[in-house]
Amino acid sequence: MANGGASGGERLTVHVVDGTYELFRQFFARPSHVNAEGLEVGGARGVLRSMLTLLEDGATHVGVATDHVIESFRNDLYAGYKTGEGLDPAILDQFQPLEDGLRAIGMATYPMVEYEADDGMAALAALAAADERVVRVLLCTPDKDLAQCVQAGRVLQFDRRNNKILDVADVVEKYGVPPASIPDWLALVGDSADGFPGLPGWGAKSAAAVLSRYGHIDEIPLAAGQWDITVRGGAKLAKTLADHLEDALLFRRLATLEEDAPTASSIDELRWTGPGDDIEAAAEMFDAPDLVKRTAALAAARS
Repeated sequence: MANGGASGGERLTVHVVDGTYELFRQFFARPSHVNAEGLEVGGARGVLRSMLTLLEDGATHVGVATDHVIESFRNDLYAGYKTGEGLDPAILDQFQPLEDGLRAIGMATYPMVEYEADDGMAALAALAAADERVVRVLLCTPDKDLAQCVQAGRVLQFDRRNNKILDVADVVEKYGVPPASIPDWLALVGDSADGFPGLPGWGAKSAAAVLSRYGHIDEIPLAAGQWDITVRGGAKLAKTLADHLEDALLFRRLATLEEDAPTASSIDELRWTGPGDDIEAAAEMFDAPDLVKRTAALAAARS
């Protein structure tokens, strides 16, 4: 799923990774590991090894966005938006070590504070897609929020765990709407992971049916009699939308990713050029001497 070296006139593939998603995935998939200092590092160590596998498979330009904190500007917009409440401290305590470890293995890492990792990914994808050297951007996450960033044949979602790629047609098949309508679809259906409920009575199928015709919430007629499509329970759905239009537009705002999140200024920053000077200290902290060996081998192969 990756291209080879990026010298000369070669066309580039850029990998954009959700570091927070990877941390959660590794945390629940791998055994606990407490280092000599008494810190749980199993999940973060798994992410670092996974990133090295990505490089060993041929990736040359990789950007990793992380949630440095859980809260973001969206918490100021909606009181019910997700927070770190109830989050296992064993995961939360690995946020900073993960970022340090990613930098140590040489990964371009972008911790989000005011924004979220998803925003960082959207910003990196937009930056890469605008570069004429880039033939494709792979958004390494199965998160439905990132489906809004997909561009036909150019910006794709890549579920590394299941080795599955989603292009525009795949997004439409999965959600019933094209990428541009994903924030509207999420607003109507709701997103329990992010903490907003959607509108009462609106389900995935009804939202897809209406949005596939009208595209966006503010283009949907607020009376079912004005709809030129037939949807089961349309009159009730239209009334609900009319009664809760302000909520729907707020939820869409929450679901819309911000491409101006602070990340890289050029995709050249994403090129992997070798580990950092602190790689040995990181390997010791994570009880992972293989990090030194693997990064050295990669650097030698690309020199």
